[in-house]
Amino acid sequence: MDLTEGTFEEKQGRAKKMMLWFGIISLIMSFAGWTSAFVVSSSRPDWLKDFQLPNAFIISTIIILLSSITFILAKQSLKKDNRQQTSIWLVATFVLGIVFIVYQFLGFQQIIDLGYNFTGPTSNVTMSYIYLIAVVHILHVVAGLICLLVVIYNHLKHKYSPVKMLGIELAATFWHFIDVLWVYLFLFLYFIG
Repeated sequence: MDLTEGTFEEKQGRAKKMMLWFGIISLIMSFAGWTSAFVVSSSRPDWLKDFQLPNAFIISTIIILLSSITFILAKQSLKKDNRQQTSIWLVATFVLGIVFIVYQFLGFQQIIDLGYNFTGPTSNVTMSYIYLIAVVHILHVVAGLICLLVVIYNHLKHKYSPVKMLGIELAATFWHFIDVLWVYLFLFLYFIG
């Protein structure tokens, strides 16, 4: 299909999807750079060996995976034109996103309780990488939550329908990306860190 074909709305939709994917690719490159630097830095003599991520990070991983499921259920409900169910699943996704962030901060607190801080005399390069990677990811989850708020608002204003789903599709793509990204980061930090 020629990208220049279709109505103005179809062209605009394709352009928005392409812009989102450019953003996602740049995020992939950024996180690939940080995880590569993590691997290279792990050969330093001051690197913390055998550090296990706190349990709060395991719980947050389960929560963010559940949030992807609730977002999928929201889209399916919208396709069936079940507005009430769509609303419930969108709000559930938003709440799970908030709970994910809470558990991330609980994980940071568990790290601090072990005696490791981001900066200062009790910090080290290993913890600095873990904090950096997790905090930057949290910022992207916050961006996803903002997108979700916009989607919930637009849904309540009846801007979506089974045949008009661009906004919710864009938000879902970004949300699923940040979910998959966290699963990658968690597994990376759990097994490589």
